[in-house]
Amino acid sequence: MASTLKVPVSSSDHIQGDEHAPVTLVEYGDYECPHCGVAYYIVKTVQNHYGNQLRFVFRNFPLTEIHPYAEPAAEAAELAAVYDQFWEMHDGIYENQDRLGIPLLFELGGELGLPPNRLRDAIANHEFSDKIQGDFLGGVRSGVNGTPTFFVNNIRHDGSYEFEDLVADIDAHLSQAKAVSK
Repeated sequence: MASTLKVPVSSSDHIQGDEHAPVTLVEYGDYECPHCGVAYYIVKTVQNHYGNQLRFVFRNFPLTEIHPYAEPAAEAAELAAVYDQFWEMHDGIYENQDRLGIPLLFELGGELGLPPNRLRDAIANHEFSDKIQGDFLGGVRSGVNGTPTFFVNNIRHDGSYEFEDLVADIDAHLSQAKAVSK
């Protein structure tokens, strides 16, 4: 039996899309993970494909033992969220993943108008570690053991993160939602 999402989507999550969408796609991701970097572009395509039928949620799952910049990137994204610019930072990090490091985080922060001292302090002091650790532990409780891991309507997607596999899973959930609403 597939794992289920143990921590429900809430207002503390980073959400794109209609809150009443029939399908919610949750990703546990690591900003330095090369597979997450590939999945980023696939998710964008999936979002465009489904429009307002899909709600997308991103949660932090930094694999700090193998990705030294994953946690600073998550800290930068969480600080950007304070300024209502989470998605701009999230996208900027993934779109420049080949240059991920502290200089890139400050470059992106500057482009978004984030106060450089605040960004430096957030990264240095792990200001958002409670949020990041909460995402991580929720992922572990939900059966996440690598990145990216996706959940479609609270059920772990055990297929690949390729477009065709995600669409097949989402379509199956849309069919179920339509059957229930009749």
